[in-house]
Amino acid sequence: MVSQISEGVKITVETYYQPDYSNPVSSEFMFAYRITIENNNIFPIKLLSRHWFIFDSNGSLRETEGEGVVGVQPQINPGEHYQYVSGCNLRTEIGKMYGTYTMENISNKKTFTVSIPAFEMSAPFKMN
Repeated sequence: MVSQISEGVKITVETYYQPDYSNPVSSEFMFAYRITIENNNIFPIKLLSRHWFIFDSNGSLRETEGEGVVGVQPQINPGEHYQYVSGCNLRTEIGKMYGTYTMENISNKKTFTVSIPAFEMSAPFKMN
């Protein structure tokens, strides 16, 4: 588990290897990740968009961005948190992701960027 605070927002990430959705023989490795977003500011925020950088251990990089997370643009009030689960497929047993969220301060309508800390995804059998 990794955590980072930026712009008054704490991002915590936990990762899980998904063996039932993976096929190592075909170089298909599926991971799930749970993200908790905590608003430590004194104003409500809204998550507008996400921007991810995804690395496989073979050196390949993918970039993806889009509105919200898992189909929603959650509003998070001061002192509250929002949690979601999503997934990432890799072509190798080990990879890394990091990125940013674009947030809006609902009180003054100004946008700001929150960092998503880098986190590793490793198939358990690769750790031996």
